[in-house]
Amino acid sequence: MLIWLVFFNPLNCFPCITGINSPSGLVYYTYRILDRLPHDPQAFTQGLIYHDGYFYESTGLYGKSSLRQVNPGDGRVLRQVELAKTYFGEGIALCNDRIYQLTWRERRAFVYDCATFNLLQTFTYDNEGWGLTYDGKYLIMSDGSAILTFLDPETFTPVRKLSVQCNGKPIVHLNELEYINGKIFANVWLTDFIAIINPATGEVTGWLDLSGLLDPKTHPGRTVDVLNGIAYDEQGDRLFVTGKLWPYIFVIKIEEENFPKVPVNILFKQHQPKENSKGSTSQISAHCFKPSSNYASEKLINE
Repeated sequence: MLIWLVFFNPLNCFPCITGINSPSGLVYYTYRILDRLPHDPQAFTQGLIYHDGYFYESTGLYGKSSLRQVNPGDGRVLRQVELAKTYFGEGIALCNDRIYQLTWRERRAFVYDCATFNLLQTFTYDNEGWGLTYDGKYLIMSDGSAILTFLDPETFTPVRKLSVQCNGKPIVHLNELEYINGKIFANVWLTDFIAIINPATGEVTGWLDLSGLLDPKTHPGRTVDVLNGIAYDEQGDRLFVTGKLWPYIFVIKIEEENFPKVPVNILFKQHQPKENSKGSTSQISAHCFKPSSNYASEKLINE
């Protein structure tokens, strides 16, 4: 199996691509719900982090985007900054007591003081902004493709680009990100899966299947959107997951699945951005998907 690594070369300003052989050996995971916390069902979650006992959340949609500090116990919004109506909020990351917030097509990042939410500075970038996390040295950004970009948190300059693959196939639609114990966890947009990625090689080493996490019976009459939102409490070793417009944030424990129901190869089409695609679940792009998923699996497989 050949895995491609893409690095930013500051001397000639274009990516230098190298390949290495890596053994396969995917691990599939399921989950067990440990707790269920209240979540604003009007929050179109685009980014989620946990820090010092609080959630920090970025919400999306034009005219409704914000950065929030949230009390996990009752879901109350304790502090909030609303973005201008021309911005669609996206992923967030915490680095050196600063919160970095992406925007979608506006290609601008905002940097806030974590304690006060005062705006400290802004950065621009070249691609769409989707997910964001911090590995202790670099910010890591997704743009809806199979490429993750490592950024200098001081200048927002790209220092490395990483191609994410599974069994030789690119995994596109990488969305919300969280760096956990040396691995990158990534929501794959419009699916119930989280990809677990080796940040050195870009290889997907595991899949977390969250199918059935939100029981429709618990939110009758409410409109919910896709799974999106991963946060990790390092001190308490707790994993939090939620979705756009979901009424709950779930605390889960992941467990290895002895008899996985997902296909060995999960294949996604090339990323082709479409107008308003991030604000709607009507554009489903996976064409190899779990048969028991909540989505229209037969349609996807036959596309």
